[in-house]
Amino acid sequence: MKLTLLTTSDIHGYLYPTDYRTKQLAAPFGLVRAAAVIKAERKAAPGPVLTIETGDFLQGSPLAYYIARQKRPVAPENLTQAYNEINYDVQILGNHEFNFGRSYLQQALASLTQPVLCANILTTAGKPAFGSAYKLFDCAGVTVAVLGLTTAHIPFWETPRHIQGLNFQSIVTTAKQYVPKLRQLADVVVVAYHGGFEADLKTGQPVGLINDENEGYRLLGEVRGIDALVTGHQHRSLASHVLGVPIVQPGYRGSAVGKIQLNLATKPLVSVTASAATLLPTAKQVSEPRLVTKMWSLQQEAERWLDQPLGQVKGDMRIKNPNRARVVEAAYVEFIQRVQMTAVGADISATALFNNESTGFGEQVTMRQVVTNYVYPNTVALVAINGAILRAALEKSALFFAPLGKEKVGINAKFLHPKKQYYNYDMYEGIDYTINVARPKGQRITRLEYHGRKVLPTDQLKIALNGYRAGGGGNFTMFNPSLIEHEVQREMPELIADYFKAHPVVTANVNHNFNVINEPD
Repeated sequence: MKLTLLTTSDIHGYLYPTDYRTKQLAAPFGLVRAAAVIKAERKAAPGPVLTIETGDFLQGSPLAYYIARQKRPVAPENLTQAYNEINYDVQILGNHEFNFGRSYLQQALASLTQPVLCANILTTAGKPAFGSAYKLFDCAGVTVAVLGLTTAHIPFWETPRHIQGLNFQSIVTTAKQYVPKLRQLADVVVVAYHGGFEADLKTGQPVGLINDENEGYRLLGEVRGIDALVTGHQHRSLASHVLGVPIVQPGYRGSAVGKIQLNLATKPLVSVTASAATLLPTAKQVSEPRLVTKMWSLQQEAERWLDQPLGQVKGDMRIKNPNRARVVEAAYVEFIQRVQMTAVGADISATALFNNESTGFGEQVTMRQVVTNYVYPNTVALVAINGAILRAALEKSALFFAPLGKEKVGINAKFLHPKKQYYNYDMYEGIDYTINVARPKGQRITRLEYHGRKVLPTDQLKIALNGYRAGGGGNFTMFNPSLIEHEVQREMPELIADYFKAHPVVTANVNHNFNVINEPD
């Protein structure tokens, strides 16, 4: 007997094959493409099929933002109906499910037709806070258990009120509790984990920071009895065997469907005799027509909203090379700093270019440009810090760079692999500073001035940060919620739109207050 597992992950609300920078529907991803692959695989499968959606399905695309923040009445089922159409067997929670608040999340989960599994996010009473811990399936007489797990690192990222009263347990600790029990209840145990791998899959050597964000390798090393592991969160394209267990991670935005096939002997006892892990790219797949039709009117609504004009730019606020804009300040970056400082009344600000798809603003600015450049629903906070904290944060950001030859500046490979982390490099406004990547880590800030005066460790300062960073997100541990004096409970895309409404013509300015160099002593 052959059991097939099919999985998507990190769709992020990208139902159609578009990145929304234009109206073209030709991108090599999208849930409508993945749905067609799943439909074909179900039809061709030689035995039972289980389908698993591995999380981060509610937030990420302009369409998802439109549904959550613009369309009234608030109804996340406008989005979840697309996932229901695919008829998944299991839904796992992702970390971004919390971004629009607990009420929105609970309403969304209630609208799903597939069961939600999450064993390691608990109530104060110690019970699963969302859905069940696991589910048993009868697959042609074989009992298959699916255990749901979600990255435990969410408290380091999420707005505290969105996760109040929740206890996030290590997925390894949780699996040690459940897997032995499931081995007694089921013939096959599958773990579905919205999280990834903290180690090289072949050597087991650590990759990046070791914390509870990604624990996949440790999970397989410490918990015996797992027959298959489906993962997500890191947006990686993985299909392999790790410590003898088949694993997949199917990219993001529906760029691939993960497939694990288990060959099962059923006599005298059920056992896995062989396994295969593969990825099924969706780029050349014709979109599933029923899903395309079902969601089309909503897609067109969102497109009309995206074309809503907001204002004009006088000068050049385009970004032609995002990596250069991280080294030589761009007018778009300075504008975002201006919006943040205006929102909370600060004269220092920090922001990031979250990805390499940022193009900045053209002469005519619409909502399309706003939400495709500023892709997260971040709030803005006023944070009270001292000079020592400021320097520590700058040194942390300076780790993004690495010397390239004798004079050039490159990007530290740890910020590119296994996952791109452009969002963990901040640029600052309101201070003047120099990063010299030729110097040792922790000693790269060679110039730091505020209003023309050297910043001292004891200087008291106020800074505008997005809510993610203000809470210490991205392992910026020098920041924490206790330093927040005030937080604007509106999100940056709205604040940017409001700024244009108040200033219909915005001049593109750039003061080049920072520079990044590679100059050995």
